[in-house]
Amino acid sequence: MKEISKLLNYRPDIKVVDATLRDGGLVNDFYFSEEFVKALYLANLRAGVDYMEFGYKADRELFDENKFGKCKFCDDEFIRSVVGENNTDLKIAIMADVGRCRYKQDIIERSESPIDLIRVATYLHTIPTAVDMIEDSKKKGYEVSCNIMAISNAREGDLQAALDILGQSPVDVFYIVDSFGSLYPEQIQRLAEMFCEFAEKYGKKVGIHAHNNQQLAFANTIEAVGDGVDWLDATYCGMGRGAGNCAMELLLSFLKNPKYNVYPVIKFIEDQMLPLKEQGVVWGYDLQYMMTGILNRHPRSAIAFTQEKRSDYTEFYKEIIALD
Repeated sequence: MKEISKLLNYRPDIKVVDATLRDGGLVNDFYFSEEFVKALYLANLRAGVDYMEFGYKADRELFDENKFGKCKFCDDEFIRSVVGENNTDLKIAIMADVGRCRYKQDIIERSESPIDLIRVATYLHTIPTAVDMIEDSKKKGYEVSCNIMAISNAREGDLQAALDILGQSPVDVFYIVDSFGSLYPEQIQRLAEMFCEFAEKYGKKVGIHAHNNQQLAFANTIEAVGDGVDWLDATYCGMGRGAGNCAMELLLSFLKNPKYNVYPVIKFIEDQMLPLKEQGVVWGYDLQYMMTGILNRHPRSAIAFTQEKRSDYTEFYKEIIALD
């Protein structure tokens, strides 16, 4: 049975990571206004959030710079224009996707960068390259986490082998990532037990990044908290790819650390997130995302359904089950 103290007591090891610009950027091609980004930075500072993820370090040879906003590429100059020298407790993070970034060139020495944390994103079959990225970032002086994506499709033995490899690397945190929003709290509990076992063996921390296809992103995140997971991803108003993520306003309201303050989050949502929705930016739970979630599918077909403004849900369901 879960220790109630892990849910109700203050835990200094808990770290909250704001992924609004990165995961939320997948909704609007990273076109956030300068005002939005600066207001988000200030909201995170006032709310006591531990890390703010600014976006990706994407390879400009793979992604056309004219088709995306600045948070797709996260130049150090852009980050500095928002945070200055960032003489605060809020740390800055970016995501480096295996195969989609030039990490040796574009990630410079930590001493010359405003970035504190490199979040390496990988699938199981690209773990060797992920380890090279982790080692490279560590040598440059960064904190490093590793997001193992699409684990709902992973075989237990393969996942254990990956955790053993990552455990022997200099990574600081490895993440449970419910990419398809298909996992239930009972499954999160078993995964957390496995991840925490390897974390304890190798002296690492464990994080969770949840998607809301079945309206379980918050439930799965607090399940993970009760299971000993310390690093928690969230986004303002749950903004993220497809069905979105665990909502920051829910998470900070739940956590028992007096450093966290939900009021600045509510204020930012009122001032910035609601106007974003009024402009036509769409994310969040809907039937098409539920369908891909319960079928453990990548949400790309549901995203296309949304973009095409379809409403023939039964036809969509027949289309995706026909893919089996």
